[in-house]
Amino acid sequence: MTISRRNLIKTGLAAGTAFSIPSVLRAQTAPTAARTVRMVMENVSVFDPVVTTADITRCHAFAIYDTLFGVDSKFVPHPQMVGKWGVSDDRKTYTFELRDGLGWHDGTPVTAADCVASVRRWGQKAPGGQLLMERASDIAKKDDKTFIIALKEPLGILLDTLAFQGPFIMREKDANLPATEQVTDNIGSGPFKFNHALARPGASFTYDSNEKYVPRSEPSDGLAGGKIVKVDRVIWDNIADQQTAMAALQAGEVDFLWSPPFDLLPVIESDPNLELQVLDKSGSDMFLRMNCLQKPFDNVKARQALLHLVDQEAFMLAAFGDPKYLSTVTSMFGNETPVSNDENTAWYHKGGDPEKARQLFKEAGYAGEKVVILQPTDLAAISNSAQLLAATLQKIGINAALAPSDWGGVVARRAKKDPVENGGWSIFISDVPEATLGNVITSSTLPMNGEKGWFGWPQNDEYEALRAKWADAETLEERKALARKMQRIWWDYAPQVLLGQFVAPIARRKTLTGLIGVPGLIPMWNMQKA
Repeated sequence: MTISRRNLIKTGLAAGTAFSIPSVLRAQTAPTAARTVRMVMENVSVFDPVVTTADITRCHAFAIYDTLFGVDSKFVPHPQMVGKWGVSDDRKTYTFELRDGLGWHDGTPVTAADCVASVRRWGQKAPGGQLLMERASDIAKKDDKTFIIALKEPLGILLDTLAFQGPFIMREKDANLPATEQVTDNIGSGPFKFNHALARPGASFTYDSNEKYVPRSEPSDGLAGGKIVKVDRVIWDNIADQQTAMAALQAGEVDFLWSPPFDLLPVIESDPNLELQVLDKSGSDMFLRMNCLQKPFDNVKARQALLHLVDQEAFMLAAFGDPKYLSTVTSMFGNETPVSNDENTAWYHKGGDPEKARQLFKEAGYAGEKVVILQPTDLAAISNSAQLLAATLQKIGINAALAPSDWGGVVARRAKKDPVENGGWSIFISDVPEATLGNVITSSTLPMNGEKGWFGWPQNDEYEALRAKWADAETLEERKALARKMQRIWWDYAPQVLLGQFVAPIARRKTLTGLIGVPGLIPMWNMQKA
C-alpha cells in the first residue's frame, strides 16, 4: 500500500491487470482547449482505492466515485451521498437515506445495496472499516434508498470514520469482488467519468465532466459540499522526465505539475506565467519502515538502534535539497495534529548518535545478517534517502545492501513476509500526509495489529488496547492523554523511524485557479481555466 504522492508507481498497469472497457461507454467529442486541463500527475497503475491507499489512486477515486460523507477543511464530517440520516435512542442503530439524483455512469441508479456492499468490502482492509466491522451486528438494506448500520455498542466516531478515509461507493457487482482483487471497470457516480476510449496506460488518462452529476447545494469546502465541475475534460499526463515536464509547463502544453523538482523551484518562481502553491500546508512525514518479522529487526534493540542512528536534517537534505520546505519531527502524530506530543522522544539527537546505534545493534546480537533496503530508483527523494541509509549503516558495521527496482517492484516485494534470502526485505522508505496521523483509528500506518496490519507487521497488544479506547474517547483531552500513552509504547517498540517533515508545493500556470487544498489529494472539481 502506498501513502503519499512521493511513493507512486511510474510504470504502466501492474502485470496481469485486466483493463476493462465497458461497451456501454463511448468517447465524447473532444472539448475545446480552453475547457480542458492537462495535469502532470503520477501514473495510475492501481485504480481500486480498497486495494491501495496511494494518493494518486485516491485522486482517481474522488474523481469518479462519490462518498457517503465528506470532511470539510476542518475535518468535520458532512453528508455527501446521504440525504438524511438518524440514530436510535440507544445510539446503536444508524439509518441512512440516499439523496435524490444519484446515478452510475452506466445509466443505472445508485441503490442502498451498492452502499452496503461497498461498506462491507472497505471494512475488510481499512483500519477504520475493520473497527466498524468488529462493532457492527448488521449492515443491511431497508429499501432501494435506505440502509442501516446496527452496532453491538455505541460508536461515537462512526460518522468521522465514514467521512475521513471512508468508503468510496461502487456498484454492488464491483463491491462484491474480494478486497484483494482489483476493480477495473472504473464506473462510478462521481463528478467525473473515466474516459475508457482515451485511456493510454503509462502515458495518460482522461476524465470527462459527468453532465448528469447532481452536486450538493452547500458551498464546496474540503471534501464536503457541492462538487461543481467547471471544466469539460481533465487529462492526466505521466511525464517521467522532470525536465520534460517543466518544459511542458513553461510552454503552456500542460497546466499543472503535481511534484515539481525542488531544484527547479527557483525557475518556477521567476516565471511570470507560473505559480507555486502549497495546497497541503500540514505537509508529509517521511519515515523508514522495518520488517518486524525477520532478523535483525525482529529484535527491539535493532529497531531502536535506527532511532538513534538517523540524522533527520541530513536525510531531508539528501531527499529534497531545499531546507525552506523541511523540518524535523519527533512525534508519531506529526508536528501539526492536535495530539502531537513530546512523550518518549529523548532518542532524538541532532546529527544522530552512531555510537549509540552501534551499541544497540551489539545488544541485539547482530551477527552480520544482510539488511536489504528497498530502493525505488524512479523516485529520487526516496532513492536518495535509501542510498544515504545504506551508507550510514555500513559505517557502523551493518551489512546493508540496496535492492533497486521501480516503485512497482517495491510495492510487490514489501508485501512479502519471507526472509531476505527468499525474496523478503528489511527496510523500505515511504511518507504519509500529516493530516492523516491525528486519528489512530483511520490511519493505515499507526496500528500495531500484527500480520493483519500494514507492512512491517508490528504487534503490541497493550498499544492496541489503547487504540481501541480511542474510538470511545469523547473529548480531545481524552485523546491527548491516550496519545501520550500510545507514543511511549510506540517509540519503545520502534516499528518505524521518522526521517523528517516536508511541505511540497505544486506548480501551475496562473490561468488555472480554484484548486482545493486537501492533504495528499488534488480534487478536480471547482478548478477552472481562464
